[in-house]
Amino acid sequence: MTTIDSEEKAERLARGAIEGRLAACAQISAPVTSVYHWDGAIETSREWQVLFKTAQARYAELESYLLQAHDYDTPEIIATPITRGGSGYLSWVAEETS
Repeated sequence: MTTIDSEEKAERLARGAIEGRLAACAQISAPVTSVYHWDGAIETSREWQVLFKTAQARYAELESYLLQAHDYDTPEIIATPITRGGSGYLSWVAEETS
């Protein structure tokens, strides 16, 4: 998962990951309000969350892509392991990212 400051940028990140088969699916959530410390101040900004669905074997390449394509100095990049899931769905993710 990552966040970015515009819907257009979120779609570019999502499309690039899908085109490169780094993820099987990317979902862009409606704007969220983020409140955080940055450069010694408390900031508030509107961001879009992008959730990438990928196989563990493709994580490193997806992370590298996000670090290269993202325009934040320190982008949020978080991975959450899947401990269980529908076998058909997980097979689809593996197939689409291979």
